[in-house]
Amino acid sequence: MSGVTIRECHEFTAEQLQDLFLSVEWSSGHYPEKLVVAMRNFECVYAAWDDDMLVGLICAMDDGSMTAYVHYLLVRPEYHGMGIGRQLVQKVKDRYADFLRIVVIAYNSETGFYENCGFSKAQDASPLFITDLWT
Repeated sequence: MSGVTIRECHEFTAEQLQDLFLSVEWSSGHYPEKLVVAMRNFECVYAAWDDDMLVGLICAMDDGSMTAYVHYLLVRPEYHGMGIGRQLVQKVKDRYADFLRIVVIAYNSETGFYENCGFSKAQDASPLFITDLWT
């Protein structure tokens, strides 16, 4: 991971966010101005940077004492396998270490990654959505 640094950050350009989100084919990337506002409003945002290029991001929201929700975790495909995602998750786990629960909704293909980071798959719950997004 040489050259990649992780820091808390809430200010991004629309272009930085659009480029990152579209690199992983997330439809949210088609709404970069909304993403800029969202990043400012999340309680917790850690970004991975390779010089001035945004290569990864994790965002979480919380209720102030008991539960935190990881909303976004994404890493540019060419940076996969470098431990960036795991380090971003660890930042959130450290920040919310005193909370009773950290929740993430993962695509089925990604549950193994989260289980390797210490999360457990619910046996009696399923995520439900109302959304206009297609990914």
